[in-house]
Amino acid sequence: MRERASNGLAALTLGAAIAGCAAWNAPIDPVLDRTVRDRLDQSEGMPVFKWTKRKPETVEESLKRMKEETPDGLPPTSPPPKPGGEARQPPERTRQLTIADVRGAALHNNLDLEIAKVDPAMAATFVTEEEGRFNELIFARAKYTRKDTPPNNMEVVQFQTPNQNEPIDSQIAKLTEIAQLTDLLELDAGVTIPLRTGGTVTLSTPLDEKEMYRGVPSNQYRSALRFSISQPLLRAAGVDANVAPIRIARYEQQVVDVKTRLQAIRILATIDRAYWAVYQAWGELDIRRQQYEYASNNLAMVKRRVAEGLVAAIESKRAEVGVTERMESVIVAETSLKLRQRQLKLLMNDANLKMDSATILVPTTRPTLVSFAFDRDQLVKQAQAQRLELLELELKLAADLTKVDYLRNQTLPLFMLDYSYASLGRNTNSFESAIGQAFSGDFSDWSVGLRMEYPIGNEQRLARLERAVNERLQRLTTRQLRELTVQREIYDALDTLQQNWQRIVAARQNVLVAGINYDAELKQFNEGLRTMTEVLETLTRLGDAQVREIRAVTDYQIALIDLSFATGTLLGYSRVDFEGIPRTPSREIRTD
Repeated sequence: MRERASNGLAALTLGAAIAGCAAWNAPIDPVLDRTVRDRLDQSEGMPVFKWTKRKPETVEESLKRMKEETPDGLPPTSPPPKPGGEARQPPERTRQLTIADVRGAALHNNLDLEIAKVDPAMAATFVTEEEGRFNELIFARAKYTRKDTPPNNMEVVQFQTPNQNEPIDSQIAKLTEIAQLTDLLELDAGVTIPLRTGGTVTLSTPLDEKEMYRGVPSNQYRSALRFSISQPLLRAAGVDANVAPIRIARYEQQVVDVKTRLQAIRILATIDRAYWAVYQAWGELDIRRQQYEYASNNLAMVKRRVAEGLVAAIESKRAEVGVTERMESVIVAETSLKLRQRQLKLLMNDANLKMDSATILVPTTRPTLVSFAFDRDQLVKQAQAQRLELLELELKLAADLTKVDYLRNQTLPLFMLDYSYASLGRNTNSFESAIGQAFSGDFSDWSVGLRMEYPIGNEQRLARLERAVNERLQRLTTRQLRELTVQREIYDALDTLQQNWQRIVAARQNVLVAGINYDAELKQFNEGLRTMTEVLETLTRLGDAQVREIRAVTDYQIALIDLSFATGTLLGYSRVDFEGIPRTPSREIRTD
């Protein structure tokens, strides 16, 4: 019976350990785990063309459609005049950059991203730390004791022999322990195995040698093969309760991975905006230089006509005023370009591009000017599925649920089942003989016991549970607010994108009309019907219209970036793949 009880409990323990290991190897949450993997493995590319409801159109197509829809609208126009002379070659110290170039530099060198890259490694150490709670523990103990004890009075006893006819039967005597010199050597080694079910299994082999020198000298060797298990039945019982810290650590690790990826997307979106800001600064500088060249050519022409006596001398002064005014605009545009290039250098953090470097950055990626009729509802659904902020909240909610379940388990009473079994051996000659007897199984001891603990009131654990529940409710409300915020960001980005496209169309038409007006005013000046002041006013309006156009083009590119960021994506690797879509030629950027 004793052996059957011990063998049965051993089998039960082994089965619980195997079940715990099997449950441990199973996915934490198959549905959420699959969703996280799919969303982390998906491409950041924004399939703009797939989300449009009609074929994209160029600026010219939009102008044509506008005229067809409004017959009494804007009149036919012609392109603006070209500045005289050939464009000068760019200075030697220039560096041409595409969006792919600046993105690659940012991903390799950006300090903010370098800081964020450390977080996933740190989060992984927390997971490893929690998993280490179930590592086996090997222990060994050794103790040597010498006792030189004096005589000691002991209990008063009455002798009783199996055969009551013996002379000492029913005799009362007082025992006295004689002075004794004892050497005791105790050895113990084994392994402690934490179980995923919450229990602890200990396997050990205690050994001791006891030698007595006085009175009746004696020597004995004892050995045992000991097995014990302690298993909780309520609090801290079961695989779910014991692997909860590991699950929470893994969720936190995935949260950190999401934050790091989100940080990378933010940095790339920021550097995309900085790239187009440099593009805009180059465009404005180009326009201001053209204005200065126009004014300089007009001044030279006026001086010739004054020398020939065709116009009054005051026209020469008016032309000089126009040149000096535009010189200031060129200076301001050059400074603006330097500031925006410096911001781009900061984000790239390239060792070959110092902040005070004279190297000029020239963007070569051209804006693709096509309009899109987006499906607003589809974009909102896409954002709800791809926004990493929402995925981060989902992971935190999953961690909260695991924490609530764990704390609810901690409010239960503690019931512990303790079982111990040992096979014993003893010999007066050597350890080997004692160990051999222990392996024979002739002598043994075993015990089974129950322990119970429960704090009166249990306020501490109940308060922790209530706090965890409230934190989860708070995060659920935060998710609802975040979803509404995402919807607002999508709609705002769509409206801003549509506005900037309309600005491009209106600005392009304004440039064409302003160019025709400038040609007409200059022609009438040559005929003596206009003053140079009136010519310069039309030239100023032409320049302002061109600046508004380049700003509208840049704002349109940034609006596309904002829209893609609002959906949780990026605008492709270097730009959106507009294969097969007609493009409008962009203004050439001059670096002289």
